Amino acid sequence: MGSSVMVVLLSLIAVQFLTAKQPTTGTSMTTKPGKVTIRTLDSSGNLSAPTEVDKIIKSEADWKKVLTPEQYKVVRSKGTERPFCGLFHDHKKKGVYTCVACDLPLFTSDAKFDSGTGWPSFFKPIATENILEDHDNTGGMHRVEIMCKRCEGHLGHVFPDGPRPTGLRFCLNSESMKFSETK
Repeated sequence: MGSSVMVVLLSLIAVQFLTAKQPTTGTSMTTKPGKVTIRTLDSSGNLSAPTEVDKIIKSEADWKKVLTPEQYKVVRSKGTERPFCGLFHDHKKKGVYTCVACDLPLFTSDAKFDSGTGWPSFFKPIATENILEDHDNTGGMHRVEIMCKRCEGHLGHVFPDGPRPTGLRFCLNSESMKFSETK
């Protein structure tokens, strides 16, 4: 399938999803207490060994205090920003993308690529331990949702149409991430 046809198909899917009924206040995810295994970065930027930590759990009122309304809509209510509008869509700096809600390292600029979809896309996470996957059947389609493992914040979705070596496309919302530049 040609790349222009793929972009048109992905844009149609995006429009269908964006016009579908989105979750409203009170329907955001509920997090149960517990431990999760994650990997962090040390002061030199090296990935740590897998470490067990407590999940980050806050009330929805507390999340609203630390997230902007746009971030809350995406991260806690599983919303989606419009394509080609996010801060990190065409972002080219070298560094690390972390969860906007809990600072867990998620992706590096070395794994970022232009998917033509209008959202920041990566072919692999910084550590598979840091990503939680769940089935998502909203908007009349089946997808795999990706979330931050530590706080269960919604990041986006993963699709099996990415580049080598993984063949995956982790399609994220800019509102779900922060960026730290590296030299």
